[in-house]
Amino acid sequence: MKRKIALLALLASGLMASAHADETEAGIAKYREMLQDGNPAELFEMAGEELWTMPRGPKNVSLEQCDLGKGPGVVKGAFVELPKFFADTGRVQDLESRLLTCMETLQGFNAAELAKTAYGKGEQANIRDIATYVSAQSKGMDINLSQAHPQEREMYEVGKRLFFMRSGPHDFACATCHGEDGKRIRLQGLPNLTVNPGDGIGFAAWPAYRVGNGQMWPMQKRLNDCYRQQRFPEPKYASDATIALGVYMGVNAKGAESIAPAIKR
Repeated sequence: MKRKIALLALLASGLMASAHADETEAGIAKYREMLQDGNPAELFEMAGEELWTMPRGPKNVSLEQCDLGKGPGVVKGAFVELPKFFADTGRVQDLESRLLTCMETLQGFNAAELAKTAYGKGEQANIRDIATYVSAQSKGMDINLSQAHPQEREMYEVGKRLFFMRSGPHDFACATCHGEDGKRIRLQGLPNLTVNPGDGIGFAAWPAYRVGNGQMWPMQKRLNDCYRQQRFPEPKYASDATIALGVYMGVNAKGAESIAPAIKR
């Protein structure tokens, strides 16, 4: 009898914990919904649109002929298909690395020098704003990364290995936080990115405005911060490592609706 009572108490405790978790998640979702009405990302988007059309750089031309994968100057729908293989560079590129290419070839900037700039400074701030603008033009569209080219498939496999690679002083991997359902850090739910997490979650939510620090974070910054939290050396800007991780997460998110630029706590 005592054993039966103990089992019933344990079951009730589990049900209460589950209900509490559901309440917490619903409350966080409501909080995000309220924040979305005044998302400061719109200011970065407006700045990015101006930069896209503004003649700049040593050649004093705009980015309006930049090919993001759907033809020169076509922005709508490009974001949800990146990263992808580009024949002119012979490599798989995400949005930020592709913008670097366009800024170099069209406007005359030195891409290697721009990549060395600190986040949120100088031309890196401009790339952030342009990436925010480009992402907004695909808001509400479904993530649809290609795996047609051999390099795209190779980058997926590289990204998968990086996602599960444990290292550093804490023996962490991306999968430590994002490799299974039901994980949470403080009040923050941690989506499982090894499968499709659903609309507007994980890959489908970045770039995003971070309320906690008042910063706009593109995907490169998001991934670099994950490495920082794992106590890894941060990858170089537009590195193949972060692009490969983007391919892995993006392919896994196929069909999910993009809400970028989103807002985060």
